[in-house]
Formats: sequence, C-alpha cells, structure tokens
Amino acid sequence: MTAPATEHAPGLVLRGVTPPLRLADFGLIAFDMDSTLITIECIDEIADAVGKKAEVAAITEATMRGEIKDFKESLRRRVALLQGVPVGALQEVYDQRLRLSPGAPELVGACREAGLKVLLVSGGFTFFADRVKARLGIDFARSNLLEEDDGHITGRVRAQDWGDICDGAEKRRTLLEVASLLRLSPAQTIAVGDGANDLPMMGEAGLSVAFHAKPKVREQAMVAINDGGLDRLLDVVQP
Repeated sequence: MTAPATEHAPGLVLRGVTPPLRLADFGLIAFDMDSTLITIECIDEIADAVGKKAEVAAITEATMRGEIKDFKESLRRRVALLQGVPVGALQEVYDQRLRLSPGAPELVGACREAGLKVLLVSGGFTFFADRVKARLGIDFARSNLLEEDDGHITGRVRAQDWGDICDGAEKRRTLLEVASLLRLSPAQTIAVGDGANDLPMMGEAGLSVAFHAKPKVREQAMVAINDGGLDRLLDVVQP
C-alpha cells in the first residue's frame, strides 16, 4: 500500500519519509540521465537531424509513461529510425541542445562532499553519458552504445560486456551491483529518475526520488520534486 503524500513545501511532495534525513547515512546515489540530470531526451534530438523527432518522441513519451512496457523493444524501434544519421550529429546535440538540469551540479557536489559515490545509469547513450560523467565528476556510468559504420549510425545498439540494452531491469541490477561492490545495503542508496524504466531501481533504493516525473513515477516515489531543481532534494536530505 502506497504511503499518503504530504506537501513538504510547494512542489516538493513526500511519501513515507520524515525529514530531515542526512546524506551521510547514504553511500551511493544513482541518477537517470535524460530528463533527470539533463533537460533533454537525447534520442529525440538526434532524430531531429533526420526529420523524425516527432515519431521518435512519441515512442519515448509512451515508454516513459509506462504505456509501452518493453523498454528494449521501444529502444530498438527508436534507434532503427536513426539509421543513416551522421555521427557528427551527436556532437551537435551535445554542444547546442544538451543542458544540465537546474541544481544538478549542486546536488552531485553535495553528495560527493558528503562521501557518497555517484552512479549515472541510463537508457540513453554512452556518447552523452561519458561527457556528463566527466562534466559532473560522476564515479560510475552505464548506458547504451550506438553502433556506427563509416561515420553514420547504423540503427542498431551494440552489445557490451554487461549485456545489450540498459533497461529498467539493468538499472536495478547495476544499482545493486555497485552497492554491493561498495559494501552498502540497498537501504543506503538513493535513486533519482523520471520515467517508468527508473521504477525498478527506485524500488530497491532506501530513498526514491522522482524529478519532474511521469505521474506513475511520482505516485511511487518517496520524494517527488515537481517544481524547481534537483538540489531541492537537499531540503529533505541534508548535508
């Protein structure tokens, strides 16, 4: 049974948690990337390069709302529509469209200062995840790898040593794996996301945080940040 919601402050809703909590009581925070750490859905913006943004974005939206249940199939369908996009379009998206979400540097910085390790775990792509990881000083990242050939995207995802596609189940597995390596219990982790594929890892974490999330995700999270930046989490979990 879902705990009743209380508005801690305007646009900040809590379920089953009583602040103040302490960052020092946690050891790992895991973030989704697209529409969480950054303001865009990268795959939608890449699709814009071939005039297919509306088609791809519609699939993305239905997937994040939980209306399309199979994330792997959803991603394969969307990536197939990217066939023929020049690889250079990825750099253009990064340079011209990708912006960090408000409060992302402040929250990541506060977590690192409190001694937490930071994990980026994304159904998006390594091209962007690696750059966001470096930009924010994140410790670990796992995401999907676009296959390239002769300077163009082939429309397929390349398998990596851990598997083929980072979906909700893989996000959950990665959170638990990294926690185990750090000798942390799941209760000592925080998971932050916005879409249905974030729910498996959010369900394992000691504290689940929905950021400007889809209704299904907001309803299940312990903390829902519906207005303002990611650093509003620091109103609940204090350094």
